[in-house]
Amino acid sequence: MVRTSDSILGETNNAVVLREADFAPVVYFPRADISMELLERSTLKIACPYKGEASYFSIFDKNGVLLDAVWSYETPMSGIESITRMLAFAVNKTVVEQM
Repeated sequence: MVRTSDSILGETNNAVVLREADFAPVVYFPRADISMELLERSTLKIACPYKGEASYFSIFDKNGVLLDAVWSYETPMSGIESITRMLAFAVNKTVVEQM
């Protein structure tokens, strides 16, 4: 499950957990399992040398906007195609709970 302080954004049994080097694991959610009406694509894009270019989304919930709190790799690099178009959530702006 992923949520903000006010809204449940989604739940899934189809998450992909990506582990990289010494970083905390990142949980990627299928878009079909997320309330996409609460997200709006932002203009931010960041290149990662290991995954490719990430597109960002902001979350609009009851208490306002969480800017650039979600990212997605539309066309990730070879070897991590499993996260294509899936959504990851910033842990400093949301709560991700593995079920």
